[in-house]
Amino acid sequence: MKNTKQPSAEARRFLERLSEPLTFRSWIRAIRLGEELSLAQFAERLGVSRTYLCSIEQGRRRPSVKRAAEWGRLLGYGEAQFVRLVLQDELDAAKVKLRVSVAA
Repeated sequence: MKNTKQPSAEARRFLERLSEPLTFRSWIRAIRLGEELSLAQFAERLGVSRTYLCSIEQGRRRPSVKRAAEWGRLLGYGEAQFVRLVLQDELDAAKVKLRVSVAA
């Protein structure tokens, strides 16, 4: 069994307060807030610019599937949830009414 992190209590509370379905942008923001990191600190950890991370959190951009998988591994959460959310966001943006399921 893989050792993966679970969202902090603060991140879970943030996610529970959301009235919309879980998206990649809300997931990555919840992790950042749960770890009490600024945009700049979290962007540095992910190896991207603060502007790029802000665009993701605001829903203006989405990372590639490959980058999402890398971030999942880097942050210790595993890649499945990160990849699933990016793929689901792509389907939702295209108004394709399917649900993504990812298995490792």
